[in-house]
Amino acid sequence: METKKAIILTERCSSIHDSLAQLNRKKSPAILAKIKYEEKIVQIKRVTKVVKGGKKMTFRAVVVIGDKRGKVGIGVGRAEDVNLAIDKAILIGKKALIMTPLTRNNSIPRVANSSFGACQIMLRPAAEGSGIIAGGTIKTVLELAGFKNVLAKQYGSKNILNNAKATLSALIELNEGVHLEKYRTLRAHGFYEKEMKYNTKISI
Repeated sequence: METKKAIILTERCSSIHDSLAQLNRKKSPAILAKIKYEEKIVQIKRVTKVVKGGKKMTFRAVVVIGDKRGKVGIGVGRAEDVNLAIDKAILIGKKALIMTPLTRNNSIPRVANSSFGACQIMLRPAAEGSGIIAGGTIKTVLELAGFKNVLAKQYGSKNILNNAKATLSALIELNEGVHLEKYRTLRAHGFYEKEMKYNTKISI
C-alpha cells in the first residue's frame, strides 16, 4: 500500500510542473504579454545555418524569467532580428515556468546535485545573510526564483544554456523531494509546513 502511495505521489509531484506549464501554454500570447515577470537576458548569439541557397544568419536569445516568489523559467528564441528573438524567448519562458522549493529564509531545503549535458552543478543551503554565492547563469536563475541564501558550484562545461537547464533540473528535483517528504511521516510533514515559504498542497 505504501509503495502504491509513493508511486502516486511521485506522479503527482512530477505533474505539478507539467500542469503549470500546460496552464501557461493554453494562454494566448496577448494574455501572457500582460503578465509581468522580471526578466534578464543571459545570452545573445548569432547563429549561421548552411542551407541550399547559401548561409542563413539568425540570432538566438536566452532569457531567464521569474517572479521572485518561487516561479522561474528559461526561454530560448530564434529570429532574424535581435528584438524579435528576445520577444520570442520571453514568451517561451513564460510558458515554461516551474515551481521552486523556496524556504522561509529564502534558501533551499537540502543539498542538490544535477547535470545537463557536460554541465554539472551543486546547490547547498546557506545561512541567512550569506547571499547567493554563485556565478553566471546559475546566480541569475536563483535570483529570479527568489532565493537569497544559496551556495552553488559549477563543474564541467561552462555552456550558459546548459548550466541554466541544470539549475532548473536541480530545483525541480528539490521541489519533488519536498512534496514526497511531506507525506512520509507526520514529523517530516510538520517540518516542511514550517520551513517552506510558499506551500503547494497535494491531496492523496
